[in-house]
Amino acid sequence: MGLIGFLRGNAPFLLAGVLLSFTSSYGQTFFISIFAGEIMETFSLTDGQWGLIYTIGTTISAVTMVWAGALTDKFRVRALANVVGPGLALACLAMAAVPGPVVLIFVIFALRLFGQGLFSHLSIVAMARWFVGRRGTALSISSMGFAVGQALLPVGFAAALGFVGWRWLWVVAAGMALAVLPLLAVLLRAERTPQSVANATPSAGMDSHHWTRAEVLRHPLFWFSIPLLLGPPAWGTALFFQQVHFAGEKGWELVDYVALMPVFTAVSIASTFVTGALIDRIGTARLMMLYMLPFALGFLVLWQAESLLLAAVGLAIFGIGTGAQATLPGSYWAEFFGTLHIGSIKAMAGAIMVFGSAIGPGVSGWLIDAGLDFEDQLPWIAGYFCFAAASITIGIAAARQRLPRAA
Repeated sequence: MGLIGFLRGNAPFLLAGVLLSFTSSYGQTFFISIFAGEIMETFSLTDGQWGLIYTIGTTISAVTMVWAGALTDKFRVRALANVVGPGLALACLAMAAVPGPVVLIFVIFALRLFGQGLFSHLSIVAMARWFVGRRGTALSISSMGFAVGQALLPVGFAAALGFVGWRWLWVVAAGMALAVLPLLAVLLRAERTPQSVANATPSAGMDSHHWTRAEVLRHPLFWFSIPLLLGPPAWGTALFFQQVHFAGEKGWELVDYVALMPVFTAVSIASTFVTGALIDRIGTARLMMLYMLPFALGFLVLWQAESLLLAAVGLAIFGIGTGAQATLPGSYWAEFFGTLHIGSIKAMAGAIMVFGSAIGPGVSGWLIDAGLDFEDQLPWIAGYFCFAAASITIGIAAARQRLPRAA
């Protein structure tokens, strides 16, 4: 089946994936960080204090994701969306009314759990389970919701900050989170793979076996994967979280630096589709071993950048890795460990990634307060990505021989 035929035949399910990933935006760092200046000013917070609050709230959400994400093995996406959507809307309303720093921790927890955590999880698990032969393509298409959210929401809400109070904008976000639910209900009136069918016809992983989460935890490949799971969310989040500070260090106007984001977004989208096509053609094993390298190179270029032009190059290289991140990890778990228990397996991996997104802002903010500017942190971050690349290469070198022949 060609791409056009694939899109026509699966349009409702693919559009549902796009809407799920787009709605996760209200709990993503790129959206929350729009309001960082107003939040720190309102509650008299330093970079380190704001980063600590973000870290604590996100860490609690990561722990909760281990349990909550496994619900996708028991309930349909449609039913879960009707719970997660109102939960995210309430979290947005709580941000609109947050009275102080202590309560802010719990608000961040709710935003990260329902937005970044569960809405993203629903989108990725749905694509990994609903599609097998075109899994990479399906993941790349559904991930366009992330790209659209990242391209439009920061610009729109940042512009609105000049006319509307920041708290009222969170009320708008709550309304937007609720607005997608009726459309999702229509698109998923009959899910592509109901639970009864998913349990009957799953695709197997290594050794033609349907791995449980407990078995995955005992396999060396999982532990070799942890640095890779932590790296992009930790340091990618830190890059966006500290963008005001970073632009100031470089002597750039924030508006000029943010204007480079369409370059990052365009490259990220292209990388997403290229990676999705490569997954369908050659699988995930070889791609995973190269996955960390664009992140390492991108951070090194940003470290050396003295002009906005070179910063654009660094963000473009970083975008290659970010685009791969939208499709590669979700397909990786399904390919190596099967889809029968993909919800609970992906929930565990997702919790690690959410925890990574908690580490980045906290560690980078603490180092800034300690006197190490974010610019000077970048070569160390690049070194981390090189370590993660070596780790996953060692793990996959042995494990790939145990994949089913078709993979």
